[in-house]
Amino acid sequence: MTSPDWRAELRSQGYRLTPQRQLVIEAIEELGHATPDDVLQYIRRRVEGVNASTVYRTLDLLEKTGLVTHAHLGHGAPTYHPGWSPPHVHLVCRDCGSVDEVPPDLARGLVDGIRRQKDFETDVGHLTAYGWCRACRTVER
Repeated sequence: MTSPDWRAELRSQGYRLTPQRQLVIEAIEELGHATPDDVLQYIRRRVEGVNASTVYRTLDLLEKTGLVTHAHLGHGAPTYHPGWSPPHVHLVCRDCGSVDEVPPDLARGLVDGIRRQKDFETDVGHLTAYGWCRACRTVER
């Protein structure tokens, strides 16, 4: 999906545009990769009265509509990003926790090798590589 008119997309699937839904989508757009807690904190800096259960329910609904998607970038909560983001592989730094992304073509050799050896189709959108970013590699361990 390319950058949609998410308001129209939500309505076309039979859902109302509530203030909470709008706030959650705006938070995801602004934050990029965000946990539900990140989204809640972002919203609470702008308005009062939104609780964690509202954020979780809204993220679930928005994922069903395709407006957001999630990836697991560690042992904690899933991380959400806009569903219209181009497909990408996540790169997570083990030291600073930074998240970067690269196009799935860079993982083509790995994905093709897995397919050949294991007859397994990799979901590249959920593929995460862990390692060390440039800044952390220069720090003496």
